[in-house]
Amino acid sequence: MSFLSRVNALVFIQPLSNACRLEGGAPGYDLLRHPPGARGVGERVNRAVGYECQHDLDCAGRSLDLSRPGVMGVLNVTPDSFSDGGDFFGVDRALRRAERMVEEGADILDIGGESTRPGAAPVSVREEIERVVPVIEALGPRISVPISVDTSKPEVMRAALNAGAGMINDVRALREPGALETAVEARVPVCLMHMQGEPRTMQAAPVYRAVVSEVRDFLRRRIEVCVNAGMAPDRIIVDPGFGFGKTLTHNLALLAGLGELCSLGSPILVGLSRKSMIGTLTDRPVGERLAGSLAAAVLAVERGACLVRVHDVAATVDALRVVRAVYGCGLPEP
Repeated sequence: MSFLSRVNALVFIQPLSNACRLEGGAPGYDLLRHPPGARGVGERVNRAVGYECQHDLDCAGRSLDLSRPGVMGVLNVTPDSFSDGGDFFGVDRALRRAERMVEEGADILDIGGESTRPGAAPVSVREEIERVVPVIEALGPRISVPISVDTSKPEVMRAALNAGAGMINDVRALREPGALETAVEARVPVCLMHMQGEPRTMQAAPVYRAVVSEVRDFLRRRIEVCVNAGMAPDRIIVDPGFGFGKTLTHNLALLAGLGELCSLGSPILVGLSRKSMIGTLTDRPVGERLAGSLAAAVLAVERGACLVRVHDVAATVDALRVVRAVYGCGLPEP
């Protein structure tokens, strides 16, 4: 039985009353504990949405196990990212941080050379390549987990893949000229993210009629575009894009209704770590948002996320070990 089947067998997600609906019509959710023997509920839900996390994903020769929730460690080699900008700017510091995240249990590392925080200034192709490629080249022989490159530029994609990256994580969902063709030709896994607007202006005034269904429909269209261009469907991961052109209310509705994205049939990645929504809810600065980030990661996994993209790897790995133990993932059948 898959991890998601076990989750649904133990926890049935039931919409709250209409009075508790969030903006855009998306319902909030209660988690109702079911007695022993409710395992069939989860199996029926799984069959209804047609979704199973794959057992592994081939990232240019390195395997990413998706049979249980995994952790993607964030490595920003930038001077201006919202959380750790400047902390790991430089090859030596980046390598030390990367090796530490792997030691802490990261299943994959995501390396980015351009900040996509609200208001961030654009970076040239040359500068982005100069930031990420030396790190990927030096890191490849030192770790065994896959490396993802966080970029929207086809030139950076090609340079990073040639340097040893095995996955593309694109906040623009391959909409930049040449990005789709590059990803198809590369034959590596790709994460398609939803974003309303552009990083510099995306938080100015985001508007949705129904955020969950609009995000889902956007991702479905991008999946169709990619498959029609020749990409294998089993290489596609989707990311709803928390904080990318979304208000707090949108983000909460999206997290509550995350399970609806399972109908897309692709593994779900979420990035909630240390984000402003956590800060707003907890009234904590960026460096003090661990507890809120862990709560959000667990909620996302309970709703079907297969990968959580985080800054605090060790704590998140521990939290997901507890989740897996509760739902029996990786334990023998009773």
